[in-house]
Amino acid sequence: MESRAKSMGHAIHPILIVFPLGLLATSVIFDILYLITDRTGFQVSAAYTIAAGVIGGLVAAVFGLIDWSAIPAGTRAKRVGAVHGLGNVVVLVLFAVSWLLRRAADNWDPNAGALVCSFAGIVLAGFTGWLGGELVERLGLSVSDGAGVNAPSSLSRRARARGA
Repeated sequence: MESRAKSMGHAIHPILIVFPLGLLATSVIFDILYLITDRTGFQVSAAYTIAAGVIGGLVAAVFGLIDWSAIPAGTRAKRVGAVHGLGNVVVLVLFAVSWLLRRAADNWDPNAGALVCSFAGIVLAGFTGWLGGELVERLGLSVSDGAGVNAPSSLSRRARARGA
């Protein structure tokens, strides 16, 4: 089943998710560095990367919802997609709460609640990312019907003639 939301022959959702996932993971790395070194700057960097990650996640979610709506009802893919999407909503809420807790503190210092939200969010993001991989790798969602090891480029005339 091909993606409904495509650009230049490729699904938009998997292109976009790398940004929020990378930003949110980087914020956790900044938190760990802050906890280890107690150096000012890491907590501010974490707050900014969380904000950018949450915004990016909301944008990616729009395209994920478009693709999910095309999955046939009553299928395993529909159920896995629902858990993937709802899990990612929880990830974004956890990181948004972490950001709000930091915002209330002096110099964006994370309290225990902010750190717990971020660390729980990244663990859950690992699971929901695995579910996204299950949708593509195992269930074949967003994979072009013309895919194969010798398929032409999605920008080639042959691919466009097939509707890819």
